[in-house]
Amino acid sequence: MHATTKQTYGERAAQHPNACAKRMLELMETKKSNLSLALDVTTKKELLEIADKVGPYICLLKTHIDIVDDFDQDLIEQLLALSKKHNFMIFEDRKFADIGNTVKHQYGNGIYRIASWSDITNAHGVPGEGIITGLKEVGLPLGRGLLLLAEMSSKGALTYGEYSSKTIEMARRNQDFVMGFITQRRINELPNEDFIAMSPGVGLDVTGDGLGQQYRTPHQVIVESECDMIIVGRGIYGKGRDVEAEARRYQEAGWVAYEERIRQ
Repeated sequence: MHATTKQTYGERAAQHPNACAKRMLELMETKKSNLSLALDVTTKKELLEIADKVGPYICLLKTHIDIVDDFDQDLIEQLLALSKKHNFMIFEDRKFADIGNTVKHQYGNGIYRIASWSDITNAHGVPGEGIITGLKEVGLPLGRGLLLLAEMSSKGALTYGEYSSKTIEMARRNQDFVMGFITQRRINELPNEDFIAMSPGVGLDVTGDGLGQQYRTPHQVIVESECDMIIVGRGIYGKGRDVEAEARRYQEAGWVAYEERIRQ
């Protein structure tokens, strides 16, 4: 077990070298939440309504802003207002995967201007280290953080072995901007290393969705795999679900698992 798994989020925040990670850990400690909601809906109205309902229970809202049919700048302004109202951070799950010069413009410009409002974004390691360099030019001066995709939760994913190893090496060379990983397990292996591990594919009621998604429980993710954050989607806002009640249920389950881990 790596030393950081026994420390509280607050203890880790106090000594974290990455500004965005530090803010994230402080927020998790303050709100007693390690829950991120993956909000993949296609209308502005639904996105804002659900974000408002889950806001008190989450530390991070994960968006796919390019699937919103009626996207406009007002959506961003309202989303930022909700993040302040409920004290959560925003993670645009863009999964950048191009050369450095291209991603720099995709991140800072275009109709979405992601860097202007999203605290965190992410990228694949496939293009090599230039992708981090390009994103860093835009994001670091704004205090943003980057997650790298080390492992994915979908069946048959190719993100393993040498790909994962090379991705981790790139992260180690860019710890001022790379704050952690989207991963299925804790990746910290070196002394004084503290990458935040966020794990998708978390569910309390099902084990798969028929489209290749595989689900694990908060206990499996936080205690057994020693990850820091659970990312939950349809388990909270799926058809017929009480969004607020489900968000509270996952927030409590994630926090109970975290408390068990730091007691071990």
